[in-house]
Amino acid sequence: MNQIASPRLAELPALELKGAVFTHRGQTLLGPLDLRLAGCRCTLVMGPNGAGKSLLLRLAHGLLAPSLGQVRWAGKPPRQAMVFQRPVLLKRSALANLTYALAVNGTPRRLRRPRAREALERFGLAALEKRPARVLSGGEQQRLALARAWLLDPEVLFLDEPTSALDPAAILAVERAVQEFHARGTRILMSSHDLHQARRLADDVLFLCRGRLVEHSPATTFFTTPATAQAGAFIRGELVL
Repeated sequence: MNQIASPRLAELPALELKGAVFTHRGQTLLGPLDLRLAGCRCTLVMGPNGAGKSLLLRLAHGLLAPSLGQVRWAGKPPRQAMVFQRPVLLKRSALANLTYALAVNGTPRRLRRPRAREALERFGLAALEKRPARVLSGGEQQRLALARAWLLDPEVLFLDEPTSALDPAAILAVERAVQEFHARGTRILMSSHDLHQARRLADDVLFLCRGRLVEHSPATTFFTTPATAQAGAFIRGELVL
């Protein structure tokens, strides 16, 4: 992907982590991290299992508070949304999941169904509007979660392994949705274990290992000339210790 020229890009504040640490029961799981993410880019967070990818996203989104250090926006906090590996959906129809999100967001009642149906159509779910959200397939649930995020018009979108365990067709649909968000001017921060996916989507890569930020570089640099032994081993498909 390439950096997007969006009218709201100039207003998008940088995300800054300064000495950020997250501990649980006396064990340091992430950090200390010093990081600054600026611009409307698609950043892929990569690393072996247990590296801290999901923790980083939750800290950045504000779902978790750092045990030490700071996680802050360098300016007015932007509108944000997050899509999880396992989407959090209500025990309602696909359409009702979207109209509820619009209601919480303060959208007038008369506009909720038309906007929700437009989002379902955009994400290929129009025929499923009356189906209970929790009986949809994994790929359909992810697209519904993305449709819900789309309605909120986020300036920053966090995605935690959104295509894990999906079939190729569902992966393609999710990736196209991510690209559409980015083309609209949304800043993307997404975790993934899929190297091929990162090559397709990433402007830059954050590589974590054992809770530490080992490397942050443009995607082309990361995949062709990784700066660390850990990143090189990960790219080659070797075990990273």
